[in-house]
Amino acid sequence: MTPDRHITPVCGTPCWVSLMTRDLHATEDFYSTVMGWKFRTASLGTGFSVASAHGRPVAGLGEAAPGLPAAGAWTVYFAVADADVTAARVHERGGTIAVGPVRFGLGRGVVAADRDGAVFGFWEGRALPWSGGHGDAPAFLELRTRDAFEAAIFYAEVFDWAPGGPGGCEVSYVYERETVTVRQGSHAVATLRGGGVGESPDPLVRPRWHVRFPVDDVESVVAAARRAGGTASPSAPSPDGGTESVVSDPGGGLFSVSGESVPAERRHPIP
Repeated sequence: MTPDRHITPVCGTPCWVSLMTRDLHATEDFYSTVMGWKFRTASLGTGFSVASAHGRPVAGLGEAAPGLPAAGAWTVYFAVADADVTAARVHERGGTIAVGPVRFGLGRGVVAADRDGAVFGFWEGRALPWSGGHGDAPAFLELRTRDAFEAAIFYAEVFDWAPGGPGGCEVSYVYERETVTVRQGSHAVATLRGGGVGESPDPLVRPRWHVRFPVDDVESVVAAARRAGGTASPSAPSPDGGTESVVSDPGGGLFSVSGESVPAERRHPIP
């Protein structure tokens, strides 16, 4: 994508999702087969690619350098004005910085973890046009954590989530139905749910950011994932009234697919 197609995302909002992998080409083959994504080389350089669906950017893939650990987990990135200031806020509030700030292409990125160990990232600079969580968004984002309200306080302080916040950031959060819904204006961009257990051996139970991709046919994706060497749970009702399945790619990258879902802003309209 040419530089003029990049945008400056609203600070505090999710602006991208990416997956680090040991074998970029094999991972691309899996997601191309299962999700129907098309791939091209990213502006970050060799070893990175951008997935698109219906001509729109969906996610990024990156190949881990030899000798470095690759978590095989999807990472959610949030837009920030200053990566150094945000990293300091993470430290001050009991989180940790794993990588960065590191310059890539048109900006700087950081990978961090919150107080409960859930990994997330943040990005300073211009980014591909991407908007999660509402309408025909490429992905829906959910933090599964120990205490949703406590986690919301952490992220609100790190990313300046506040009603009518300065600098054009209008992200707010409200506690409802035992979840915290994060909004940009009237649009829900992420959900925080309690009940995670830090010491659980099950990665689905441990605190983590979870990425859910909408698909036309959940059952077809489940079958394709299994044929392509991944795993997939039987389709089941999702929290928004549709159906979903938890899928793992051959490298261990966990994500969900959902169909016939109701956008969060329609489920929880702002009065």
